[in-house]
Amino acid sequence: MSKATRATLALEAAGIAFDLVVYDYDPGAEAIGLQAAAAIGEPPARVLKTLMARVDGRPVCAVVPADAQVSMKKLAAAFKGKSAAMMKPPEAERLTGFVVGGISPFGQKRKVPTVIEAQALAEPHVFVNGGGRGLQIRLAPADAVKALGALAAPIIA
Repeated sequence: MSKATRATLALEAAGIAFDLVVYDYDPGAEAIGLQAAAAIGEPPARVLKTLMARVDGRPVCAVVPADAQVSMKKLAAAFKGKSAAMMKPPEAERLTGFVVGGISPFGQKRKVPTVIEAQALAEPHVFVNGGGRGLQIRLAPADAVKALGALAAPIIA
């Protein structure tokens, strides 16, 4: 697998330090984030999944621990909206330019407002999809917030 993706190139351009971790992606996994956490031997709270949603019809990106569920009410509130709903996978792929299982918040085709679960900032480091199936980026959570220009808010149920 090529380690140069739009996600890694975006981080390099932003001057953010990161490490890459390659693992065996299981396309049959019920929960991709949990499978990634198990494969790299990290607690699910440190392995963040990237979810694409809409708040009041506008696209947004939510980055949360692999073992957590997003609260649609909290997600909408984070963006000062009234309602939120998950995007269907084909729409998320078109918007981001990444395939499901390889969607990264970094280097998306179209930049959208992003929120990272506030609890993740307490971790010494986190893992975020690197823009390809079986590729994780390890970085400081504050650097992820900085690189994305993201909000940090409590958005999990």
